[in-house]
Amino acid sequence: MAGHGRAGVSTGRKELARCFMVKGGRMKALRVVGLWVALVLGMASSAMAEGFALTEWSARGLGLASGMVGRADDVSAIAYNAAGITQLPGVQVMGGMGLIAPMGTLSLDTKYGKAETTTKPAVWAAPHAYASWQLNDSLWLGLGVFSRFGLGNSYDQNWTGRYNLYSVNLQTVSAVPTLAWKINDILSVSAGLEIMNVNLTTEQKLPMPMPGMYGNSAFDSDIEVQASGWGVGGHFGLHARLNDEWSVGLAYKTQVTVNAYGEAKHDGPLKTAGYVKDSDAHGTVQLPDSLALGVAYKPLDNLSFEVGAVWTRWSTYNSLNIYMDNGNQSISHKNWNDGWNFNASVEYKPLDWWSLRAGFWYETPVINEDHSDFMVPSNGRTALTLGTGVEWNDFTVDFAYCHMWINPTSYDKTDGHGILDSGYITGGTSKDTVANIYMLSFGYKF
Repeated sequence: MAGHGRAGVSTGRKELARCFMVKGGRMKALRVVGLWVALVLGMASSAMAEGFALTEWSARGLGLASGMVGRADDVSAIAYNAAGITQLPGVQVMGGMGLIAPMGTLSLDTKYGKAETTTKPAVWAAPHAYASWQLNDSLWLGLGVFSRFGLGNSYDQNWTGRYNLYSVNLQTVSAVPTLAWKINDILSVSAGLEIMNVNLTTEQKLPMPMPGMYGNSAFDSDIEVQASGWGVGGHFGLHARLNDEWSVGLAYKTQVTVNAYGEAKHDGPLKTAGYVKDSDAHGTVQLPDSLALGVAYKPLDNLSFEVGAVWTRWSTYNSLNIYMDNGNQSISHKNWNDGWNFNASVEYKPLDWWSLRAGFWYETPVINEDHSDFMVPSNGRTALTLGTGVEWNDFTVDFAYCHMWINPTSYDKTDGHGILDSGYITGGTSKDTVANIYMLSFGYKF
């Protein structure tokens, strides 16, 4: 879920699924936000990212490579560092959409030579919505709806690695109501409650465990696992505007534990023969906490820079255990490593109404290749981002583009079910994995 989880099965009669799982203008502003929030909740999907953490939370934020922790000076700060909304007067809203298109190739070594498979073309939607409301000189309310974790991949149903996975779609949507307090002209803090919904669908093939039939796609069966659940966490922020040039931000997002419930549905010869049957399933997954630091420097009114770092505690993702109501269980080891994201960005305004942005980030690998699978074929990533924005009267429109290069993952030593233990695959790697991201945001100040 949100980023965690994968499907796997054992063969024979013990086949089972392993996956888991206010007045006037203010009231008008709230109605606008409410409509967009409903759209976000209905459309939020997923995309590939390191681990499966996402940072594509606004067009301006994407154009700045997530350099919004120290700046934190528009309403999307609710996602990056909500303490920054104390810089925003009145009521402000923002809504938008990201389109994420990952692609890559899995080059696998088999008993009969090399087999290469490219992921199916797909575009994943990532909407977002924010609102801030200044209550008085010291207090602000905020609400953000966005996705912190997600991934999506799909392959041809008869591809070489189909016994591990041929389709995955993991969606998370977080609603984060927030209160920000301006302690003085320098220091602001914030606290928010994160309510997260997670939905996961995985599909894979099951082989017929009989001589002459194993590995023959004509005798394969299907298993689809769907699971969903809720979790609760917290967001905390600190923003210090040291002077007109320098500002510093710190943001912490807590771990979220999700209890997921769903079912495993079978189709094909194995079900017909009575080897497998549909079953309810449940599992628990821990989505990691993270700590972000950003330092912003504004030497001129129309020029700003930010450097930052984000630490994510992926080491809490030790395993994914799925329990079936038929008495079976699936234990999938993960043992991921903590990850770091390092980013740098610049924003320049050649005109009062026009902004240009660029950024760069690098993320360290987190996956333990001893347990790698085809759900997350990435092992660290590098990204270049570009963006622009225009303002007129109280409206803002921002656009951003990101190109991401994703490091290969090795499958030479993995114990991931349906890979080396298939007896057909002997090793391999992912390669030429990239993602293109396009994002558009609209904002209004009441």
